[in-house]
Amino acid sequence: MMKFRLEKYHAPQWVKLAIPFGAILVTFLITSIILLLSDVNPITAFYYFLIDPLSNKTSLIEVLVKTTPLFLTGISVALAFSSGYWNIGAEGQLIAGATAGAGIGMVLTGVSQWVGIPIMVIGGFLAGALWALLPALLKVKLSVDEIVTTLLMNYVVLYVVSFLLNGPWKTTTNPGWPQSPEISASTIFVKLIPRTRLHVGFIIALVIILVVWFILTKTKLGYQMRAAGMGREAAHFTGINVNRTILISALMSGGIAGIAGAAEVGGIHYHLIEALSGGIGYTGVIIATLSALNPIAVIPSALFFGLIETGARSASRAMGTPIHLGGIIEGMLLLIILGAFLFQNYRIRRVK
Repeated sequence: MMKFRLEKYHAPQWVKLAIPFGAILVTFLITSIILLLSDVNPITAFYYFLIDPLSNKTSLIEVLVKTTPLFLTGISVALAFSSGYWNIGAEGQLIAGATAGAGIGMVLTGVSQWVGIPIMVIGGFLAGALWALLPALLKVKLSVDEIVTTLLMNYVVLYVVSFLLNGPWKTTTNPGWPQSPEISASTIFVKLIPRTRLHVGFIIALVIILVVWFILTKTKLGYQMRAAGMGREAAHFTGINVNRTILISALMSGGIAGIAGAAEVGGIHYHLIEALSGGIGYTGVIIATLSALNPIAVIPSALFFGLIETGARSASRAMGTPIHLGGIIEGMLLLIILGAFLFQNYRIRRVK
C-alpha cells in the first residue's frame, strides 16, 4: 500500500508565479463540468463571461465601474493580511463608509465638488477606520481572534443601516425599498466619461493602490508591517512594536474599505440602501489572495473579477444562466487558490 506525506519545500519562483494562473484554469475546468451538466455550452458561456464585456465601449466601461470598489477592498485586505492581521471585515467597513458618505452628502450643500468630494472621501475613510477599531483593539489588547470579530462586525453594521433606513433616514418615495434621502450635488463624484457611470473614484482607487505599494515596499512602517506578517515573535525580537504596527495596519485597511463605500454612494447610487455592497468586501478577500498580497497585482486581479461580474450578467441575458454563476466562480476560485498556495511551501512525497 502506497503512503504519501507532506514535507517542507521551497517552490521555485516560476511555480509561485504559475499558481494563480493554474488556479484560474482549474476553476474554469470545474465550471465547465457544471455547465455541461446543466446543458449549457461552456465555450459559449465563457465567451459571454470573458470576451463579450470587452467587445464594445459601453460594457468595457461597465467592467471598470465594477472594478473600482474591488480595487479598494482588494488593496484593503492585502494591506491587513501583509501585516498578519486577518481582516474579514472589509464588507462591514465598506458599509460604514457608505453610511458616513450618505450622511455627509445629505448635510453638505452649497459648496464646490472640489470641496465636497474630498470631504466624502475623508469621511468614508474615518468611518471605515472607526468600524475597524474595536476588533483591532480586541486583537492587540486581549488577543481575541480578529477573523471572528471582524466578521461579526459585518452583521452589526447591517442592523445599524436597517435602523437608519427604516427610522431617521426613511423616505416615502419607495417604502418597499428603503433608502436614505439623495445626497447633494456638491458630493456627487465627477464622471470621467460623460453619460457613463465611470467616476473619479476609479482614479482615486488606483492612486491608493500605488500609495499602499510605496508604504509597504519603501518605508519603515511597511517593513514593520511585512515583518509582523512573516512572524510576530521574530518581529518583536528585532525591536518592532508589533501591536502598534497591527493597529495601524487594521485602521488603514478599514479606512480604505470605507472609501470604497463612500465612492459607491457618491459615484453610483447617490443614496444609501441596504443592498449597496452585494459582497464587494468579501470579494476583496479573494482578490487579495489571488494577488498573493502584492499591491500591484491587485490591479489585474480586481480587473479580472470586474470582468467576471459584468460577464455573469451578459451570460444571463444571452443564455439564461443564473446571474449568481459569477459568485460561484469567485467562491470556487478562492478555495482552489488557497489549496494551490499550500504547494508554495510543501510538496507531496510518496513514502516507500
